Amino acid sequence: MKKSMILFLTTILLFILALAGIIFILVKGPSTTARNLFVHSVKETSAIGFLANMYLSDAEVEAILNEKTEIVYEETDTSLVTIKKIEEKEEDNQNEADAWGLVDDDGDGIIVEPIKGAGYKGYLMVVLDPSRVKLGSVPESYGKQGYTVDHMIEHYGAIAGINAGGFLDPGGMGDGSTPDSLVVVDGQIYYEEFGYRDGFVGFDQNHVMHVGLLTGDDIRARGIQTGVCFGPVLIHNGTPVDASALPSGVNPRTAIGQRSDGAVLLLVIDGRQATSLGARYQDLADIMYKYGAVNALNLDGGSSSLMYYKGEYINSSASVLGIRDMPTAWLVMPKEGE
Repeated sequence: MKKSMILFLTTILLFILALAGIIFILVKGPSTTARNLFVHSVKETSAIGFLANMYLSDAEVEAILNEKTEIVYEETDTSLVTIKKIEEKEEDNQNEADAWGLVDDDGDGIIVEPIKGAGYKGYLMVVLDPSRVKLGSVPESYGKQGYTVDHMIEHYGAIAGINAGGFLDPGGMGDGSTPDSLVVVDGQIYYEEFGYRDGFVGFDQNHVMHVGLLTGDDIRARGIQTGVCFGPVLIHNGTPVDASALPSGVNPRTAIGQRSDGAVLLLVIDGRQATSLGARYQDLADIMYKYGAVNALNLDGGSSSLMYYKGEYINSSASVLGIRDMPTAWLVMPKEGE
């Protein structure tokens, strides 16, 4: 028993020393690209962000994180989105690929496309009718309890969903009960004093998506009915955001976008796994642009990144503590009459 304990402790010590050595090489080695990727990757998490400071000062870490181009966003051009009427959609031949090569095989108005790239995999869900996309959020529970994505789906009678905005998460142990930035539910703004983080995404009364650095006054002026914050903006008014404004690490990711025909794109990328390390913001922008997004925004990621469809989570959670509770989720409601 004593020998086994000594062997166990020795193994743990060797692992810690090896990890410390790897981190030292990453942050003090000759590759600034590897250093910056490591710093962004760990600082984007709530639980292990401290690793960036093992061999770097606070000032050095901040300099790396702030090394990006600042973008000024114009107002979202809603004329870039023309939403077909439901009866027009039903007349389309569901067996023919759309302009982006996707087919609604079963005619349920939802297409799920596997996504693969260099070092990552995930799923893109295309919701053809944007009026079916709803923000799952229960304001009366703010500060009291969070909801898992599947619990939120059950609460609203939805059929699919992904995680949405950020929440207070000290040490990666938050209960998901309190948003960390403003939220819009049925036209009412909550936590406006928390601001908009690195970007806002929301839908107006015509189901057209708006993205940008929107304040509460902007949201009210544009008649936005639902929305959350996280960021950064990935695509704005049909143009991908310049790569210099999107420095990031490699992590699990979630994003939302809208095509010119109104279809809503929900994207989840797995990460922190042997088969999928994760994606950068630039990867998300590339995927969204490839599949037709005219506007897109990065949502909360990491251990929160989840997609639920047909009664189960179809991606792999990166959380070692189980499915996370959260205050908001983007949901897909059943077709009218179902």
